[in-house]
Amino acid sequence: MATRELLSPAQRLQFTEIPHFITPRDLARYYTFNNDELRVIKQRRRPHNRLGFAVQLCYLRFPGRVWSLGEIVPESVLFYIASQLKIDPTIIREYSQRDTTRREHLADIQQEFGFLAFNTSIYKQLSKWLLPFAISSDQGMALVGALIDEMRFRKIIIPAISTVERLAWEVRHRAQKLVCVELTKNLTPLQKIALDQLLVVAPDQKLTELIWLRQPPGQANPRNFLKVVERLEFIRRLALDSGCLKRVHPNRLLQFTKIGAKSTPAHLSRLDELRRYAILVAFLIEWSASLVDYAIEMHDKMMGKLFNKSEHQHGDKFQRDGKAINEKVRLYAQIGKALISAREESDDAYQAIESVLAWSQFISSVAEAEKLARPADFDYLELLSHRYSQLRRYTPKLLETFEFKAVSASLSVIKALEVIKELNSSGRRNVPETADISFVKPRWSKHVIKGNTIDRHYYEMCALAELRSGLRSGDIWVVGSKQFQDFEDYLLTDSAWQSMSSSQTIPLAVTTDFTTYIEQRSVELTSQLAIVSSLMAENKLVDVRIENERLVITPLTNAVPKQVDEFSRKLYALLPRIKLTDLLVEVDSWTHFTRHFTHLHSGAEVEERVVLLSALLADGINLGLTRMADAIQGMSFERLAWVADWYIRDETYSKALAEVVNFHTQIPFAAYWGDGTTSSSDGQRFKAGGHRSFNEEINAKYGKDRSVIFYTHISDQYVPFHVKVINATVRDATYVLDGLLYHESDLQIQEHYTDTSGYTEQVFAMCHLLGFKFAPRMRDLPDKKLYTFEPTSSEEILSPLLGGKINVKLISESWDEILRLASSIRTGTVTASLMLRKLASYPRQNRLALALRELGRIERTLFTLEWLQSPELRRRATAGLNKGEAKHTLKRAVFFNRLGEVRDRSYEDQFYRASGLNLVVAAIVLWNTVYLEKAVDYLKQQGVDIPEEYLQHLSPLGWEHINLTGDYVWNLKQASGFDNLRPLRVKENRYR
Repeated sequence: MATRELLSPAQRLQFTEIPHFITPRDLARYYTFNNDELRVIKQRRRPHNRLGFAVQLCYLRFPGRVWSLGEIVPESVLFYIASQLKIDPTIIREYSQRDTTRREHLADIQQEFGFLAFNTSIYKQLSKWLLPFAISSDQGMALVGALIDEMRFRKIIIPAISTVERLAWEVRHRAQKLVCVELTKNLTPLQKIALDQLLVVAPDQKLTELIWLRQPPGQANPRNFLKVVERLEFIRRLALDSGCLKRVHPNRLLQFTKIGAKSTPAHLSRLDELRRYAILVAFLIEWSASLVDYAIEMHDKMMGKLFNKSEHQHGDKFQRDGKAINEKVRLYAQIGKALISAREESDDAYQAIESVLAWSQFISSVAEAEKLARPADFDYLELLSHRYSQLRRYTPKLLETFEFKAVSASLSVIKALEVIKELNSSGRRNVPETADISFVKPRWSKHVIKGNTIDRHYYEMCALAELRSGLRSGDIWVVGSKQFQDFEDYLLTDSAWQSMSSSQTIPLAVTTDFTTYIEQRSVELTSQLAIVSSLMAENKLVDVRIENERLVITPLTNAVPKQVDEFSRKLYALLPRIKLTDLLVEVDSWTHFTRHFTHLHSGAEVEERVVLLSALLADGINLGLTRMADAIQGMSFERLAWVADWYIRDETYSKALAEVVNFHTQIPFAAYWGDGTTSSSDGQRFKAGGHRSFNEEINAKYGKDRSVIFYTHISDQYVPFHVKVINATVRDATYVLDGLLYHESDLQIQEHYTDTSGYTEQVFAMCHLLGFKFAPRMRDLPDKKLYTFEPTSSEEILSPLLGGKINVKLISESWDEILRLASSIRTGTVTASLMLRKLASYPRQNRLALALRELGRIERTLFTLEWLQSPELRRRATAGLNKGEAKHTLKRAVFFNRLGEVRDRSYEDQFYRASGLNLVVAAIVLWNTVYLEKAVDYLKQQGVDIPEEYLQHLSPLGWEHINLTGDYVWNLKQASGFDNLRPLRVKENRYR
């Protein structure tokens, strides 16, 4: 039945055919005979029968099916088999003449080697075996692949692929039903009615309730906060059973949630009741957690803006009064001189004052000075009281809606919030004298406590500020949240961690015995300090010295030969001119990256590849679907939107990018730029335009415009392999590890570079634990102190650079927690960025954060000592970062539409923009690399001498030959294959 097909024709061939270009490793893996097998094969008397018997045996091994009558064996496979038997491979033609012999041999092979024919009993066994896997995955390729791998393992002869598909389809259907039952079995009739009403437009409304619920949160302000809470309370009133999510596999839950987020109400209405209710339940419960997170993040941002405005007002006030204050200082300096002179000469003091200005003017100036004067401890908190009314626009709803819990150190904050909540509900204005004020820090104390009373405004603002800090650090958490859970809930469960520890399977790159570990690092640090001290004393460190007790590192000289620019220009002139659309089609013909954009529900590939490529390009060049539909003849917005909604997701973008990256690493020419083991990461700012979104912020470093950051990781071979959209005010260091851990390419990154904003001591620690060498180019390196395990002499030549002593005791006390945290990140239990953000938020209260900082100080000190010794490391890091900066220029050129502004309101759409841009840039890098290699080969054939050094300094980031603008025409039939590349422009451009 057509409805039970899971695979495309091309996908079926992947499972049933021997690859045309099978690797030598796979040849040896599948088709090497042992002595027992050779003995059985040699029992056939005639050479062609021995060869045919061996081929049949090999086909049953891989691909796992019967060798079909008349089927031609791939030449490489046939020659490999024949070579082991010492038989001429061409005699295979004689074997295919008698089908009876083939069948007899097949029966003998089954009996001798234990191969089983597929039957009803095996069908039932495999169905039972596949069910747990089908509950976790809905992808047809994955299910069929798992079945075929299992049949090969069990030596079950694979039947017709349609039979395997039918088996996978039936098990998938049963798994879907089981999941749906788990999600809906506790629904009441009234809840079902309410869920159905979500899909219908009420008479007095313009949108369905489902569409209303899915609206993006918008910018952080009190009005949007109340809208988010309104939607959250609506979902809570449905009283859905959130416990049902724990009974469903996370992968399946994620799929149901995404379907609920993308499906139109009309589409959901057409589904059968069981599936419709299951999707809605999964989406609503998950979306309610997202709404909680949005609301809490809004509170964080609004509190931050409140403090920033007061701080700026504080600074502006000083700036405005600066001229008057300066005049008073100058005036009183003159008066002071006159008084000093009068005393020395025994003159009258009053006359001395009046010699500078009249007494009446002096009295006026004193009054003016009193107005200009501030208290000695004056700070911007003094100005917060004027902004209290802004907080009151949303904070009563915040405290009423959310349940906060805390560790013991922050319980006083929770008590204070309860007091404020009670004051809100009762209408009383005065804070009780018995209210807990132990959470009030000294800086706040003078504002909160006024004599014998507690100032209501400052008490509330102080409590809300401490709530914000506690939520950031994890000391306070919110019931029903994902981003603000109890710190323990993010980590591996205690039982899983204990099991991992006892079985010695902790997935880290360091020894887990603390005594051994700290001894190794102590010996290494002591040794490196001695080496650097000796080199410094002998003045043997290259471009490194200490002047006036300060470290001085001479900047590196440019190592790129001057001739490279001219060589690069002439080489690029040979490259064919090409439209961006043709470039993408050509790269897809090489890599087939579009096959990874599968349907969210069925897992099928896109049938209309032009529509998919158009939607991807709309993201990559920032054109948008509406304008892309206008730019392509015969294209409609509806077709583009349908493909974008169902085929384009974060995971499909990641897989497609990985496909391009992996292909690029296999090109020999790419090895001139690196071996794929080093990388760098950096953020690129894009101005935000249009409607304000939740993710946009103003970073004073970039001016007064709202913006978002595309934070990208790029390999030493220039290809970008990971991207993340981050808030413009968040430090880059938070996201360094995400790109190293969560990319899907085959790159094995060992060393990573960032600029100053990409490093913290905690990142140093985590990189070391997880097996990455971290080498940031720190602008403030001369100001950073080195740390030691033991006190050092003040006469030590490095003494000006030495700071404190490593707190080994603190690391020791937290060692198990450190290992558990790092293992949780390594296993994907929690993302690195989430934990680093929390640990960096409020370290004074978090022992783990402090211990991780001490560990990072060890690694930063060791890194600094290596940096001082190794000009090559400094040059490597600089070169890596320069590649990232050059990539920014190409991205800016590609992302040119809409003035290069990000105008999408939701984070998801912003991420698709960044991912599309990354994919297009990766395709350009790949295409350029292929044709640069062809151009270099051509020049070498013409006798041109090209130094290897020139090739190492080439860049595949040029785009002058690529038409990025204009009409977007797709011609799939003219795609050049990898073995039939476009001709170079040799007639137009003669290399001189």
